[in-house]
Amino acid sequence: MFRQHTHAQLKFLSLFFLLAFCAGAYAAPAWKEMSREEQKMLAPYADRWESLDDVQRERLHKGARRWQKMTPEQRQQAQQRYQRWRQMPPEQQAEMKKRYERFRQLTPEQQEKIRQRQQWFQSLPKERQQEIRQRWQQMTPEQREQARKGRAERPSASD
Repeated sequence: MFRQHTHAQLKFLSLFFLLAFCAGAYAAPAWKEMSREEQKMLAPYADRWESLDDVQRERLHKGARRWQKMTPEQRQQAQQRYQRWRQMPPEQQAEMKKRYERFRQLTPEQQEKIRQRQQWFQSLPKERQQEIRQRWQQMTPEQREQARKGRAERPSASD
């Protein structure tokens, strides 16, 4: 009994230390280990899959898994966002990347507030959205900052 308990503890500790040292690590599977669906989605990379670096394979594999979980409507929205991205000038893409990185640095609560605000904005009639955009564009940086602070102090996202 003692040997089994010790063996189980060793297994647990080994797993714990492995996870602790590899926190956040994710290894994309070898091509042959992926499902047919994943292989089909990643087919353009089949010939060079094993030569891609770990980060690229991980990113592609995670993307394929995410895509599989999306509804047809979500997939269509993702395709539209990708098309808009591809049509952006490089400077605008760089700015969007900076914004995304700033967003990722926020707490989950702050991110959720932003998502809720975005959903609220998207639910408005197009004319109202345009009015808000125009008003925002006409503001000075100081007025924008003041508006952000005022919004942060309000308990809800309604206007």
